[in-house]
Amino acid sequence: MNMQEAADRADHILDRTFSGIKPSVQWVHGESTEGSCDVSRRRAVITVISERRRGSFLGVVEREWKEAGYHQIGINANSVSPATYFETQDGFRVRLLIGGGGQAFFEAATPCVDWSAVSTPALPPGGSEHVGEPVPRPNVHSDFWSAEAP
Repeated sequence: MNMQEAADRADHILDRTFSGIKPSVQWVHGESTEGSCDVSRRRAVITVISERRRGSFLGVVEREWKEAGYHQIGINANSVSPATYFETQDGFRVRLLIGGGGQAFFEAATPCVDWSAVSTPALPPGGSEHVGEPVPRPNVHSDFWSAEAP
């Protein structure tokens, strides 16, 4: 596998993750980085996820990753910035981190593969034209994810 193929696989992992989030959320591409033999793809959710819904959001994603056969390798139970970390059967690592203002950040990092040039990520449904840093703050309302009621 080369770096472009690995980047495509990372994009697919994130696409599958987002397709499992119901109701769906809006997101943007974050910075895509390339090392000497690896790639990291990032996405930031721009749907407002209320403080009351953050645990549910983490739970939905964790269930999706477990159903895909991913193995949980870590968790940060910090109430301000919780995170969950998983690894796929083929060595890709995925992370969901709830950052400042409750913004959800996803990352899929590839294992070391053969070097190749890497193109920017494609724009699947649910994303916006933004690519890179800084990512916009959450500004899309969801009747479910943005709700303040439990």
